[in-house]
Amino acid sequence: MNSKSVDRTNPSNGDIRADEPTNTEVEPPPEIVEPDPKWTPEEVERARKKYLLKRFWISARCYWGRRGDKLAWPCSIGLLILIGGNVGFQYGINIWNRSIFDAIEQRNASAVYFLSGVFLPLVIGSVGLVTAQVAVRMMIQRRWRSWLTTSVIGRWLANGRYYQLNLIGGDHSNPEARIAEDLRIATEAPVDFVAGVIAAFLSASTFIMVLWTIGGALTLTVAGSTITIPGFLVVTAVIYAGLTSSSMALIGRNFVQVSEAKNQAEAEFRYTLTHVRENGESIALLGGEEEERNDLDRTFIKVLGQWALLARQHMRTTLVSQGSSLFAPVVPVLLCAPKFLDGSMTLGEVMQAASAFAIVQSAFGWLVDNYPRLADWNACARRIASLMMSLDGLERAEQSEALGRIKRGETEGEVVLSLNDLAVSLDDGTAVVKETQVTIEPGERVLVAGESGSGKSTLVRAIAGLWPWGHGSVNLHADRQLFMLPQRPYIPSGTLRRAVAYPRGAEDWTLDEIKGALEKSGLDYLNDKIGEEAPWDQTLSGGEKQRLAFARLLLHDPDIIVLDEATSALDAKSQDKMMEMLIDELPNATIVSVAHRAELEAFHSRKITLERRDGGAKLVSDIDLLQGKKKRKSFLRLLEKHNRELAPDPSERLSSRAV
Repeated sequence: MNSKSVDRTNPSNGDIRADEPTNTEVEPPPEIVEPDPKWTPEEVERARKKYLLKRFWISARCYWGRRGDKLAWPCSIGLLILIGGNVGFQYGINIWNRSIFDAIEQRNASAVYFLSGVFLPLVIGSVGLVTAQVAVRMMIQRRWRSWLTTSVIGRWLANGRYYQLNLIGGDHSNPEARIAEDLRIATEAPVDFVAGVIAAFLSASTFIMVLWTIGGALTLTVAGSTITIPGFLVVTAVIYAGLTSSSMALIGRNFVQVSEAKNQAEAEFRYTLTHVRENGESIALLGGEEEERNDLDRTFIKVLGQWALLARQHMRTTLVSQGSSLFAPVVPVLLCAPKFLDGSMTLGEVMQAASAFAIVQSAFGWLVDNYPRLADWNACARRIASLMMSLDGLERAEQSEALGRIKRGETEGEVVLSLNDLAVSLDDGTAVVKETQVTIEPGERVLVAGESGSGKSTLVRAIAGLWPWGHGSVNLHADRQLFMLPQRPYIPSGTLRRAVAYPRGAEDWTLDEIKGALEKSGLDYLNDKIGEEAPWDQTLSGGEKQRLAFARLLLHDPDIIVLDEATSALDAKSQDKMMEMLIDELPNATIVSVAHRAELEAFHSRKITLERRDGGAKLVSDIDLLQGKKKRKSFLRLLEKHNRELAPDPSERLSSRAV
């Protein structure tokens, strides 16, 4: 049964296939402008950060575009309406505040009772609007994150870019953390910021009018001169907010850089921990716990150092914000006290002014309260934009002829695989493998040999379509499916049944079919554990993983099999059994193997040898192994006959595969 590898992702936005990139963007990324040589390092860094924010918004704002979410605009408009309604209820409560204190001052019992009854509907309405506002706001955040995450993952998985990122330079380390954590913050915070700014603007506009109306003008006598300040409460509120905001901007001017450095240190610490977990067996066998502990300590000390710097920034900003919050309710009362004492302002007006002043101050002080989070958003948006930039570079390379791309085509006639003037190079143009010309017929078994570092694995990756740089072409037969077995087979999480069936679904084969594949691969002792969920990647040995990969081959039954050191963890006898099983079970499959062991020549019909040279490896020989294989079989039959004569007891016979 033939198959293609399908990656199942976000169900809310449709399936994304790794071989079918989803491009939700409607604008190309901005062109990268080379920095002026006269610029200082600080100017270069500022230009880079500016570009990164611009790059993030080009992708992010498409959520509200033609190809974005159909609920984006309805939800956004609904959020604006809810914010406006909530400000209206705030104004109503502000009026109620004035009326209740005037009634108390006048000892008007009926008015107090009536206003007490009015207060409950005002509270219910305000609470209801705020609750609905939170629900709609978080819906926008959730759907925006889902949409943008789907877009980035689609680009990341397309054309093997998730693998190619490991081959190129750039600021895209730990892409999983950028997609999972940084992208979450990058989409949550802007919605909160926009909602907060709009609410602050509407509140400030509404209650500045209240302050202007209630406060009127303040007349002061200074040194015999009379000074009149119109709208003195408004003037005071603006000056007060200006002082607190400018103080916050001055004190927190390094917040963005410190927050960005902290996030980077956290990402490096997570990566180090993950690296230890993934290589636990090797570390344990080598006794490298102490060295790993030292490495973890170094990265964690860096995290703590960045946290200490961030803590100082938080302490400074808290000093301003906490002091501001304590002074804000008192300032308007003190300013209104002279008017209340001379009878020109009622108690209700004083309390209404105090309430309005606090709301205006809160609106003006929005930056004071949100500056730390704004800095954190800057850092996260730039990190996800750095990943987008690296993906942009890969996409441009796919479309450009300047760097050179290996072309993918179809063979003619019965040829299943051909390499036409294939040269493989690094992303900087450095040659790894020079021009190679190979044609492989159906059913051929070709061994690619050569010393370590000669480019064998790179050539195999080019055949599989994972290595894009170079020139020439790799051509596959249109009706043939290719399946690759790497040296380290991937074992997904979940049940053993899923691991054997990967990349297809576990339900695509019956339990008996999967058990049969395991039995033929020498893993029949695992049949009782097929339904168990366990960390199989850590539980299975290297040899067991490679046997499991052969079991996958039996299930998928591909036409072309590429083995990249796929038996390196097996002993010679087990290797022979796997190759014999593969040839017996899939006799018509075309096999391309990369290996160092000379014993594998017996299972191949051709041998291609690469030789490392200056300027790239070169194909130096392409020989037929069939004759040598016949000689080996004749020798083995002679050896088996000799063993039978010397050791009548079967348990004493010498295995012909031991030589």
